[in-house]
Amino acid sequence: MKRWMLAFRIGFTYIGTVVGAGFASGQEIYQFFSVFGKYSLWAILLAVFLFAWLGTRMMMIGARLNASSYQEFNHYLFGNRFGKWMNGFVAVILFGVITAMLSGTGALAKEQLGLSFHIGVWITIGLAFLVILKGMDGILSINSLVVPFMLFFTCLIGIQSLQAPGWSEIFHLPVVNRDGHWMLSAVSYVAFNLAMSQAVLVPLGGEIQDAKLLRLGGWIGGVGLGIMLWISNIAMQLRFEDIRSVEIPMAVVIGTLGVWIKYFFLAVMWGEIFTTLIGNIYGLAAYLRQIWGLKEMTWICFIFISTYFCSLVGFPVLISYLYPFFGYLGFMVLLLLIVRQKPVRC
Repeated sequence: MKRWMLAFRIGFTYIGTVVGAGFASGQEIYQFFSVFGKYSLWAILLAVFLFAWLGTRMMMIGARLNASSYQEFNHYLFGNRFGKWMNGFVAVILFGVITAMLSGTGALAKEQLGLSFHIGVWITIGLAFLVILKGMDGILSINSLVVPFMLFFTCLIGIQSLQAPGWSEIFHLPVVNRDGHWMLSAVSYVAFNLAMSQAVLVPLGGEIQDAKLLRLGGWIGGVGLGIMLWISNIAMQLRFEDIRSVEIPMAVVIGTLGVWIKYFFLAVMWGEIFTTLIGNIYGLAAYLRQIWGLKEMTWICFIFISTYFCSLVGFPVLISYLYPFFGYLGFMVLLLLIVRQKPVRC
């Protein structure tokens, strides 16, 4: 029983690392899957398989390398020369994502709850600091608490969708994105998210070290992500014409569930931001400690302070340029994950 509990903690940490505000809002699901109409289900099935297979391989490589950060992982995949560049670029991206996540929590507090932007950010920083103090065990524990609420919220959406008319239409929906292909979209979605998730999955594998547990946890995480993708996609496709012109498609879906669900939705969105935030901070601090020394807690405090000030001035321009480039590098990570043999245990 204890092994199953640990496997679910691994799987939930995987889910919590991948999902974020874009997932909770429905925007990611719409852009990568729903726009492909009747082919979206096939895209989700492909994404589930890749998440489960390659996420597990990433953790297994981390275990074989006895890795404490993503640095060892990229050196193994890309070699020492190009691995250094990849590690530096991942650090910049993680810094940008942390900044965007903090800014998002401030925006939630200000726009939805009527609180100060700064209060929202500093409450999030304080809670994140307490979780990260406990290291990987803290990250596993908070994901084990938050992710079941995400799954419960997704199930609520699924139950509501079952009562909606028009189920037969989702199997005949036209493809909106004529410039892309559902298969390429699914692969690019997995590539980007796995490239980002290495900050957590690699040291997680290095700490757990149990191959059977990592495989089981990897598949639990991959299938869990697939269930959330599938239910959310169907819910939005049933209201496809209503969500095409909105920034938060999921808001249209939950609008029929009553006023009280709005606050549940905001709590879930904050939780998805928070789980991604703590994983990225942990991964970035571990990398910086390996490169420049100093205590990990020193780097964590530096990251919090610097990203707080950056969140005040905004980071959207930098992210708009870095994200697409990081997506291309994600394809390289996926390819090397497939073709590289697992290393001999160090």
